[in-house]
Amino acid sequence: MPTVNVDKEIFYEILGKQYSTDEFRELCFDFGIELEEDTSVKEMAAKMGGAKEAEDLSERALLKIDIPANRYDLLCTEGLSRALLIFQNKIKPPTYKLVAPKDGKLQKILVRPETSQIRPYVVGAVLRDITFTEDNYNNFIDLQDKLHNNICRKRTLVAIGTHDLDTVEGPFTYEALAPKEIQFTPLNQTQNMNGEQLMTFYEKDKHLSKFLPIIRDSPVYPVIYDSKRTVLSLPPIINGDHSKIKLTTKNVFIECTGTDLTKAKIVLNTMVTMFSQYCGEKWSIEPVEVEYPDGKTFTYPDLSSRTVKTDSDYINSMVGIKLTPEEVAAHLNRMSLNATVTDKEAKEISVEIPPTRSDILHPCDIMEDVAIAYGFNNIPKTFPKTTTIGSALPVNKLSDLLRREFALSGFTEVLPLILCSHDENFAYLNKEDDGKTAVKLANPKTVEYQVVRNALLTGILKTVCSNKKQPLPIKIFEVSDVVFKDDTQERRARNERHACALYCNKTDSFETIHGLLDRVMQMLNVKLVAPSSKSAGYYIAESGNPTFFPGRSADIYYRPAKGEASVIGAFGVLHPEVLGKFEIPFPCSALEFSVEPFL
Repeated sequence: MPTVNVDKEIFYEILGKQYSTDEFRELCFDFGIELEEDTSVKEMAAKMGGAKEAEDLSERALLKIDIPANRYDLLCTEGLSRALLIFQNKIKPPTYKLVAPKDGKLQKILVRPETSQIRPYVVGAVLRDITFTEDNYNNFIDLQDKLHNNICRKRTLVAIGTHDLDTVEGPFTYEALAPKEIQFTPLNQTQNMNGEQLMTFYEKDKHLSKFLPIIRDSPVYPVIYDSKRTVLSLPPIINGDHSKIKLTTKNVFIECTGTDLTKAKIVLNTMVTMFSQYCGEKWSIEPVEVEYPDGKTFTYPDLSSRTVKTDSDYINSMVGIKLTPEEVAAHLNRMSLNATVTDKEAKEISVEIPPTRSDILHPCDIMEDVAIAYGFNNIPKTFPKTTTIGSALPVNKLSDLLRREFALSGFTEVLPLILCSHDENFAYLNKEDDGKTAVKLANPKTVEYQVVRNALLTGILKTVCSNKKQPLPIKIFEVSDVVFKDDTQERRARNERHACALYCNKTDSFETIHGLLDRVMQMLNVKLVAPSSKSAGYYIAESGNPTFFPGRSADIYYRPAKGEASVIGAFGVLHPEVLGKFEIPFPCSALEFSVEPFL
């Protein structure tokens, strides 16, 4: 959940009232947000970095407010104060409008074909005759950072560039060039450098170094030029110093490049709607034309509203209240949604979704806003209309019985991670990947988390490896899920509950694991039967499982009351090669079987 820091004095001045901490906390709760702390710049810095770093900072009071992650319009002082004033019926929601420049010629961005290799989309807008103060300038920069860390997913999906339009000249071109072909002076620097030099220069920069991997290995880097080949920005890393905005900037050119066009449009809409209040013509935005290589032309931003229809019966039934359609519409208007009753008999309500509310996707989102405006504490408490009796899932109940039996046998439960490397899941256990068993991650962040385990033994062995210094014997177990590919399922995978135990000592003690298997089966009331018998029960047979030492392992067969016997697991002395790959210097015996046949 993002946290917005607002200047207390300025914020209360905008709201037109001086609140006590408790009063403002109550207002935040009523609006569905939370006041985290009433503090100061100095106090906050002292908590984060220590008293020494905070010595020279201001004592100015701050309000730290937690905002829902999907409310991008509340991530700055301007948007938050505007929403609270509308909520209190002190102002009406503004109407944002697109206004063409005086000469009628829109600024244009020409997209080159090469950009499709790296960041194919770009959108733009202009804020004309804007008036910056030190406070709203800082808010403007801070909102960009908040959006970069939130909807932009640390600039991987979208990157925002803001420029002083009076220092550059359109039409602009959005290109993708080899790193050495891009020459410019980065923001707040004096040295001219190319793309490769820039990457090396910012390697140790605490703020920008984390964004370098987004494009570093690409053969081309995205870049935006003006008509005189002046570099505006190298997205998603940094802007050029030539077009940087200052307090004296009057016309701001905003461009958003990205891999997700929908997100880019949301980000652009958020930036321009929040700060168009400071334009010479309030709430006005100048559009920008974007021309793609195929000749298609689009104009951004799109500030048109969307219409969603719902009815008061649906909202009342979901929230648990009784409101007339007119009352529902009134509550929605307090949440910056323009709502009107279009059909009194059907109790139908038409809701116009402004460009600031990208979080509204479905009537259930409208219902949530009604609940907030009505007041969560005002919703009457009622008994459920249906009576239900809770009970444990059979597989969980059986798992708890197995855990108890393992523990009573002297084994300690462990909880390894469900993700592991491909080698740990296959090669380390002397198994081959047939491509039909394991669920693999499409884009793993590290080699340690490439597949979802389909055996508990991997995690058990990694646990022993990390606890080699513990006194022997090491006796551990796990009862948990593994995952297999299964094309018969809608999600093409299925979970299966397994139980696994391992005994590690100076000798393999095969009889300990064998005895544990017999004890567990006795507890499950499963009888030991002969392989040739037709009776229900379990039996063991010599195994060729490569994970275990040849001649010292067995497969576990289970025959239900109706049906044929099938292998449900295996146990034995682990192969020395397996132990070596997991760096375990002691012999081990292990047992693993599926729990689900006993349900």
